[in-house]
Amino acid sequence: MNLYFDTTLASGYISSSQRIRRMTEGWVKSNMFCPRCGNQKIEQFTNNKPVADFYCPNCNNQYELKSKGSRLGDRVNDGAYNTMIERITSNTNPDFFFLCYDPKKHKVISLVIVPKHFFVPGIIEKRKPLAETARRAGWTGCNILLNDIPEQGRIFIIQNGVVENREIIIDQLNRTRSLETRDVEARGWLFDVLNCVNAIGDDVFTIDKVYEFEPMLSAKHPENNNIKAKIRQQLQFLRDKGYIEFLNNRGQYRKI
Repeated sequence: MNLYFDTTLASGYISSSQRIRRMTEGWVKSNMFCPRCGNQKIEQFTNNKPVADFYCPNCNNQYELKSKGSRLGDRVNDGAYNTMIERITSNTNPDFFFLCYDPKKHKVISLVIVPKHFFVPGIIEKRKPLAETARRAGWTGCNILLNDIPEQGRIFIIQNGVVENREIIIDQLNRTRSLETRDVEARGWLFDVLNCVNAIGDDVFTIDKVYEFEPMLSAKHPENNNIKAKIRQQLQFLRDKGYIEFLNNRGQYRKI
């Protein structure tokens, strides 16, 4: 995998955003395999498609690319807030590539894939509407809060300039399929509790450690009056899907 952009693709473009778009999209088209099925190449949609940028000709999975000329950080700018929420709640999201590059060397630093089923309204931050004096007055964009996505859903393809093993990437992504659910509310609860489990420092933990996150979960889900029961439900789901192991009747679990 060549980590350098083909700068000739930007020839004739004056706008820096257009130049970067041409180079980053050209890099993905030339270098990326399909993380879903392992197909050697993915293809770019010929016309501007409102939902995605690339697709796999073998499994038909779709991907959208977001690029940033610095470290990815904890949030990435996206498009219209309402459009993003509609996509999430209608389950029409593609998988997302988040690409970080060195703007001076024109080189990929990191590339992360986030599977579509890890997107929930809670990771979409609403930005302030554009001012009345702006050309698109009132338009409201959004940010994707990367750090609010469980670590199991942030799969590195390239990390700090090092290309990860292709088979491991495919295995990691396919393993997350067991967490898929079309119910957006259930998905939000599942990933909120998974984030709580991830935040516990020890691999072996008790249910009481998860209960310590009750105030945070209550603030995120004010409509639910029985947070502890919901926690137990999600822990059972994570156990059944092989992400944690139930050890004993003292409420002990182990991360897998």
